[in-house]
Amino acid sequence: MLDKEMKMEELFELLENKQYRQLKTELVELNEADIAAFLTELDKEKILLVFRMLPKDQAADVFAFLEVEEQQHIINGINDNELKQIIEDLYVDDAVDMLEELPATVVKRVLQNATPETRALINQFLQYPENSAGSIMTAEYVGLKSTMTVADAFAYIRKNGIDKETIYTCYVMDQKRKLEGVVTVKDLLMHSYETVIGDIMDTNVITVVTTEDQEKVAEDFTKYDLLSMPVVDKEDRLVGIVTVDDIVDVMEQEATEDFEKMAAMAPSEKPYLKTSVFQLAKNRIVWLLVLMVSSMLTGGILAKYERAFALIPLLVTFIPMLTDTGGNAGSQSSTLIIRGMAVGEIEPSDIFKVLWKEIRVGVLVGVILSAVNFLRLVLMYPGQEMVCLTVVLSLFMTVLLAKAIGCTLPILAKVMRLDPAIMAAPLITTIVDAFSLVIYFQLACKFLNLG
Repeated sequence: MLDKEMKMEELFELLENKQYRQLKTELVELNEADIAAFLTELDKEKILLVFRMLPKDQAADVFAFLEVEEQQHIINGINDNELKQIIEDLYVDDAVDMLEELPATVVKRVLQNATPETRALINQFLQYPENSAGSIMTAEYVGLKSTMTVADAFAYIRKNGIDKETIYTCYVMDQKRKLEGVVTVKDLLMHSYETVIGDIMDTNVITVVTTEDQEKVAEDFTKYDLLSMPVVDKEDRLVGIVTVDDIVDVMEQEATEDFEKMAAMAPSEKPYLKTSVFQLAKNRIVWLLVLMVSSMLTGGILAKYERAFALIPLLVTFIPMLTDTGGNAGSQSSTLIIRGMAVGEIEPSDIFKVLWKEIRVGVLVGVILSAVNFLRLVLMYPGQEMVCLTVVLSLFMTVLLAKAIGCTLPILAKVMRLDPAIMAAPLITTIVDAFSLVIYFQLACKFLNLG
């Protein structure tokens, strides 16, 4: 880490001293991601200067790692020939990702400078639904025929593999591009040159349809430990592949979206430091309003039982403990269930298994918390045994209810085709608060004869 920081400082110094030849020599030895990180730290006028130092074959790879703002700045600053070179060298999925974020005027110029073949391919990708398998796939794959020999396959890979995103897994298709099987380079290496591909290919292929949600694709990658996955249309024709580097980006995107929803915020597509204050406020205000209005239910419950704590003011002091414990207990359950569904461990059909397990957990933790609190309260408030009993029974029932609500709401959200992440801590806490107060004051009225 320290070496990388020192390297960056050295590059900044070379640029500042206008030692451009030495800077170019140092840059070409770096990884594309590190070069992109260096460019991101520069002033806008210097980004273009440094980018033009890069060799043509490296420039497109660096361009793919840049944020949209830097990509747009470079596109606006280079000529049409330079832009054409970048577009043709970019993998199609990277080009599509970029075009989805750029303004329409910039997109128009990019497409105008692409070759007809590239433009047709990009337009095809842009027509797929957002966040679908089709929108993240790439068309740069190795396609073989089942009648080829191993020797033919190696000759084809050597000739055409240079521009492919991956050559380790090759896809076998018939004349109508229907997917017949897959074969890996390892399979090819393990057989003689005369062996026919159709005899060694694996016909049990895991595929995904172009319209499938990218989150489902990520789940399949995790489940089957894939490096790439073929994407087919409704007629089972191969149209592209999704590679593991794209899925890593999807997983990061989906995880970030879930975290934001679990914190009661609308998802943001930009990094925090590049998101305006207005946009951040807009993303948060809706849920804050919903939670504020829903919390008025708690106030209504307190008002209904005003006479109870007027007679015994001591009751009020235990409300924060009950609501906080209930909210925390519910949040623990909902977080585990949301995570379990995200990684495919829990399905909606498991709802009764989950509920039964969380009820048993609730009983155990509820008994322990109640016992500890009863001892504490008896020592702190001698002569108030019935009040203490009311509090600990309310606590036990609150924990039990919170566990049940926390585990079932995310699953019900999934059944209703909603994102389970919205049933996270803030919403669970609001619901549990209301129920815990009702339980508390009902028990208080019964045990303490408050009417």
